[in-house]
Amino acid sequence: MHLNGVGWIAAIIIGGLAGWFAEMVMKSNTGIFMNIIMGIVGAVVLNAILQALNFGPFGVGWIAYLITGFIGACLLIWVGRLVRR
Repeated sequence: MHLNGVGWIAAIIIGGLAGWFAEMVMKSNTGIFMNIIMGIVGAVVLNAILQALNFGPFGVGWIAYLITGFIGACLLIWVGRLVRR
């Protein structure tokens, strides 16, 4: 798993922030644990999508990981809402 140049502890912290931002923007009520999971998994999923489309990641470092995690978490929330319907 590629973490855009951040370590595991930083990935958890940044993933939590990304998930929390996504929760606020998408207006979903999830807890802190789910925010962390959504941020980390969202970053991994979006990186995989970008690689499949032959795009590079948004960059390396914590800001790039935060942006990738936020967009990926928003995608996960959106897909989750589509599946629930």
